Amino acid sequence: MQGGKTVLAGKLVRLRALEPADLERAYTWVNDREVTQYLMLRYPMSRAQEEKYLTETSGQGNSFGDVRLAIETKEGMHIGMCGLHRARPEDRGAELGIMIGDKSFWSNGYGTDTVRTMLRFAFDQINMHKVALGAFEFNERAMACYRRCGFVDGRALSRGVLPGRPLLGRRADVRPAPRV
Repeated sequence: MQGGKTVLAGKLVRLRALEPADLERAYTWVNDREVTQYLMLRYPMSRAQEEKYLTETSGQGNSFGDVRLAIETKEGMHIGMCGLHRARPEDRGAELGIMIGDKSFWSNGYGTDTVRTMLRFAFDQINMHKVALGAFEFNERAMACYRRCGFVDGRALSRGVLPGRPLLGRRADVRPAPRV
């Protein structure tokens, strides 16, 4: 718990539930082409659409099937969002998504720490066996981050030998990151 909020803590980041107060920053990021060029967000989003998304997300809460979190620095600055999506109890698999929206935090280890923190949560706390993600090959910064976190190009598997479902761009294997 941090200030009354349940958080997942990494070395550089804290991950907490999304709140309606995150709206202005999130709205700015999802309409910044430099940020969204690496995501599946292709069209401008209205403030009302982003507000509806955040209100519905924070209102229904997180669950095994869909975990959506805000990324904060240790100092409490909201810098992005991440999540585990489409979790399936049949194979204990999920898909990881991440967006560091605040560009001043790019290339400083925040994405890597977020991914490692999410993988610890997935494997150690909710007993996932497989975490997959999709990344565009031209997103070199993300590809390097995912490789540092144990992803291997071309497959999605972890504790078992189950083929991953293809996503846009390159697919990757996930193995739990070494504990530090």
